[in-house]
Amino acid sequence: MKDYKTIKYQELEEGIGILTLNRPERLNALNFEMIEELHDILNELEWNMDCRVLIITGEGRGFCSGTDLKETSLFESVDKLPDKYSKLKYLKVDDDAKRKMYGQRRIADVMIQLRRINQPVIAAVKGPATGGGFAIAMASDIRIAGESARFNNAFINIGMSGTDVGSSYFLPRLIGLSRAAEILYTGRFVDAQEAERIGFVSRVVPDDKLMEAALELAREMLKKTPLGLRLTKEAINMNIDAPSIEAAIYLENRNQAVCMGTKDIFEALMAFMEKRSPKYGKR
Repeated sequence: MKDYKTIKYQELEEGIGILTLNRPERLNALNFEMIEELHDILNELEWNMDCRVLIITGEGRGFCSGTDLKETSLFESVDKLPDKYSKLKYLKVDDDAKRKMYGQRRIADVMIQLRRINQPVIAAVKGPATGGGFAIAMASDIRIAGESARFNNAFINIGMSGTDVGSSYFLPRLIGLSRAAEILYTGRFVDAQEAERIGFVSRVVPDDKLMEAALELAREMLKKTPLGLRLTKEAINMNIDAPSIEAAIYLENRNQAVCMGTKDIFEALMAFMEKRSPKYGKR
């Protein structure tokens, strides 16, 4: 893997990747450099057969404070573009409306990539997860919160629409329409305890136990066959908007037939009957 300036990636142990947002001096705010590095690592992970579960967390005392507002001026004039962004052609378009649209899309596409990669994604959140950080948590498959975690829809509080980078898609599906509407309309903070009560996060743990809890969950997933885990995420993605029960079951039937044809199925069955952890071969 490459060396990055705003994120860190490591495979802490076999099968588990740790992606850390690494701008702690800005509460891991999303600048354009981080956006590009997130695209790069997620492109790598899409076909990384060694990483089977991904944990996303933030360096320091926060998860992600959303878009770095110090960089929003880059949308206003191509003359203000720093040299480090000279290769980002979408920021060099000499048309304000187009430049803003392309930049917005580039940020939002990170959430689509998080859903597209094969690995289940666990967001391990402590401190603020606001705006784009809130969206990254929503785009993850599972959220575990430290006691200090706080979530909010920051967009509505700075003059923008409260529906941004996937929030209007993810949040109603996670907690229901009425609760989602209130959070999106008001921009209020949701603390860790409320997030657990309404089902937004799976559990709340002390901050110093956060990574331990995320790793425990990831290790449990690694006991499943590699293909079975990947096809489960694929089916969840597809069937959340399935047009009918028949369409949903058709995909499930295909997945089961494919899994039954792999070598891993025999090891999974034997490990289950022998009450031991399975040992899978190549991914």
